[in-house]
Amino acid sequence: MLASMAQPIYFAVIHLLFASLVWGAAWLLSRARRASATAKYWIWVVTSLYFLVPAGSIFDGIWRGQPAWATPLATVGRAGLWLADHAVLVGSVWLAGALAMALRLALRLRNYPRASADRDARSIDGIPIRLGAPGSGPVVDGIVRPRITIPGDLDAVLTGAELAAVLRHEVTHARRRDNLIALVHELALCVLWFHPLMWLAGGQLALYRELSCDESVLREARGADLISALAKLSGRDDASLLQASASSMLGHRLALLAEPQPRTGGALVIAAFAVTVIAGLLLTVGHTACCFRY
Repeated sequence: MLASMAQPIYFAVIHLLFASLVWGAAWLLSRARRASATAKYWIWVVTSLYFLVPAGSIFDGIWRGQPAWATPLATVGRAGLWLADHAVLVGSVWLAGALAMALRLALRLRNYPRASADRDARSIDGIPIRLGAPGSGPVVDGIVRPRITIPGDLDAVLTGAELAAVLRHEVTHARRRDNLIALVHELALCVLWFHPLMWLAGGQLALYRELSCDESVLREARGADLISALAKLSGRDDASLLQASASSMLGHRLALLAEPQPRTGGALVIAAFAVTVIAGLLLTVGHTACCFRY
């Protein structure tokens, strides 16, 4: 029983070890000034998925023979044995945390903003636009079929150009299925709630999700209009007009929008991250493939 539990625990610890190294690479590469916010956003999406999917262990399961460079990590092996020896306690703590996180997510989904009836419905780039209660919005609702909800009085707050800039930002969220990506990360957080880097990755995802959508506005030369719209929305007495997450990132967003020219795609940054991911997979295989000897 002990040996049968120690091996998968060892695999899990090895996976999380190298996933943490991938997180470190993502954080360092996110500091690169030449890389676009969109490139950084997808780097964090991949980092989140890397934690959730133990791809290295999957490769190990289909590996034929032991590679010459495969070496187990003795310290991790002993830690796996200790965790297996205390499996009931460790499993109970993990399950309690996972259930608490699942309940938290269920409550958040239950309280998720809902669009009103189809009154005065419009669309932009195929994305439906619904009118919500005054003082709500602007927000993208829906996971599989996203739609944009704007407050009914937004036309009175923003000019036509400012409203167009805000809608372009929201359309980028909707077309990219950002709500679905965010949900996947929240599900991963339910499983890996104990890992602090997963929580930090969520913050980076949220930041670059907003910044990358602002870049879509910049590409249409509407940066000044979005800056003006953000100032009006954040200055209203009803703070719900600007979502809390977006409001807390206002300084970062304004700094990006004030850039004189759009940033480059950062192909070298993306290539460096791809190399790191591949190295993490190979190292995971190298420390798990056919060499569990503890």
